[in-house]
This record gives sequence, C-alpha cells and structure tokens, in this order.
Amino acid sequence: MAPLGGVLADKFDRRTVMVTCDVVKAMLFLSIPLVGSLWWLFAATFLIELCALCWIPAKDSSVPNLLRRPDQVETANQLSLGMTYGVAVISAAGAFALISKAGTLAGWHPSPTATVYLALVVNGLAALLTAVTVALFIPEISGRSAERRAAAPGLLAMLRDGAQFVSTTPLVRGLVIGIVGAFAAGGAVIASARLYAASLGGGDAAYSVLFIALFTGLALGMATVPRVARRMPHHRLFGVAIVGAGLSLLTVAVAWHLYLALATVVLVGFFAGTALLTGLTIIGAQVEDAVRGRVVAFVQSIVRVDLLASMSVVPLLVGLVQSRTLTLLGERAQVDGTRFVLFGAGLLAAAVGVLALRQMDDRRARRLA
Repeated sequence: MAPLGGVLADKFDRRTVMVTCDVVKAMLFLSIPLVGSLWWLFAATFLIELCALCWIPAKDSSVPNLLRRPDQVETANQLSLGMTYGVAVISAAGAFALISKAGTLAGWHPSPTATVYLALVVNGLAALLTAVTVALFIPEISGRSAERRAAAPGLLAMLRDGAQFVSTTPLVRGLVIGIVGAFAAGGAVIASARLYAASLGGGDAAYSVLFIALFTGLALGMATVPRVARRMPHHRLFGVAIVGAGLSLLTVAVAWHLYLALATVVLVGFFAGTALLTGLTIIGAQVEDAVRGRVVAFVQSIVRVDLLASMSVVPLLVGLVQSRTLTLLGERAQVDGTRFVLFGAGLLAAAVGVLALRQMDDRRARRLA
C-alpha cells in the first residue's frame, strides 16, 4: 500500500488525504471496543496501518511547503523526529499510565480490557483532533495548486514514473541503498538485542539500558547534524554516517563488558540518528514537490520490508552458532551467534555506506526535478 500512498500524496490534495486517513483511523479505533471481537481487532489494526501508509507520505512530503526558506528543512525534520521518538513516546506512556490508574483513584477497579478500550477511545479522539487541526488551521499542507494536480497523469502512470525516478536518479538511488543496509543492520540489532544482553551477563535490566543507550545516541546524532552539515554536504554526510554506524557495530560485536557495550551502542545510535535526519533532509530539500510523496512512500515501504526480513532471518542465523565462553583480559565473555550476526551486520552497513557515498556523490545536479 505504501507506494500507492505516495501516489495519492502527489496526485491529490495532501490535506484532504491526511484528513480522510485520520477520520477513517478514528472510526476504526472507536469501532474496536464496540465490536469487541478478536478477528475485528486484527482487521482494524491492518486497516489502521494502511491508513498510516497513506498519511505518512502526505505529511512528510508537505513539510517543505510549510517553511519560509529551504534551509529550514533540517530544523523541521529535527523537530518532527524529536516529537516522534521523544515527546510522543513519553506522552503516550504517561497517558496510558494515567488511564490505567484513573479508575483506581476514583474508587473504580476497571478490568484490563476496559482500560485498553478506554485507551483506544483516546486514540480515536486524538485522530479526530488531528483531522480538525489539519483541515482548519494548516492550509499550506495542500501543496500544489488544484490545476497542477489535475494536469498530473493517472495513478498507474505516476506509480511507474516514481519507480523510474528512484531507480535512475543517483542521489535517490544512493539514499535507498544506504537505507536498505542501515535498516538491515538495525533489524539485526533489534532481533538479537536480548540475547546479546544475556551474553554480557545481564538480564532484562541490561537489555533496557542498552536500548536507552541507543536512543540517547540517536538524540545526540540528530542534535549535532546541523553543525556538521555546515562543513560537509548532506549527501556525503549520509554515507559517512552509515559507514560510522557499521564500524561502531563491529565494536559492539566484540565488546566483552557491559560498560564497553553501552559506549559503543551510543556511537551506533549517534551515527544512525545522523543518517536518519540527513536522509530526510535530502528528500525534503532536494527532491521536487511533484514526486516527493512517492519517494517518501518508497523509502517507508523499503524500511518496513527490510526490518521484517532481517528480524525474521537473524534468529535462524543466531541459532546456527554454538555458544562458547572465553576469557579476555581476565573477563569472562560468552560468544554466541549474536556476536557473528552483529559483526556481519556491521560489515554490511559499512560496505553499503561506501556504496551509497559513491552513488550520491554526483556534483552535476544541484536540484532534482
């Protein structure tokens, strides 16, 4: 659905697409408690994800249209990612905690199902609030004029043109290559993180601390991109960041102590955050508005498929290697399949970063049309 969502974002009024998706999502969220059936929970979740795959390209491709100057794209993406991976996560956790405790504080002891139903109602109302906000207060999201949208070719032709644009444009092709390698490595890290924490002699607490270290690195990387980008072009910074993430992952694979692992995981997150923000900035600043929605959608679909494939394959690879215990500098370390998988993922990311750097280092075109 993601490629078609990109076509809808480029063919139709993006504000209409976003409002429609939000209203449908709200209805689906609210319908889950009303129907109260497991099969409808699965069906509604599937349909909500389809709506998201149409909503995200329309939202991301409209960001440059909300800005006064092209050089503000980077700052806008910083704010967007900070809200998505920082404020939104913390707010959601706080909201669910409040919902879970609200009944108890009032002397009412709701069942777990009632608590979840209340959370779904809050989700539905939040989607409606977003729809009203976009419909009434942000007309700039619409993007191109109605005349230009009407003159655009049909949906299938736009889908074909978008695929051709991605495959034949060196900058975008390099961006996609880099993202494929980076998220394949990311999927390997996510799938093996719990076993890796166990190999360091830790349990769930070590697992949680490793993820905190990763997200801390992500935040630091996103925060420092504007300063680094003043000295290095974005397309070059993107490739260098992926290479840096790959090399850092190699160090994670051979770390024999939790503290060393935490320091190297922060580095992985730092370079990953740099690559993520830089990639979004490249799309927003250097891809023409008429095709931006399809590029965003293609990247989104590649990320999903890539993560799913790597997270499915990694457990099989980990199981092929027998666990051994070694002593390094007086410290006992468990060597299992996670080490080899992480080392291979690091090599893959570093190699893909070099390839992306070569693909994107095209000085002939200043702006894509």
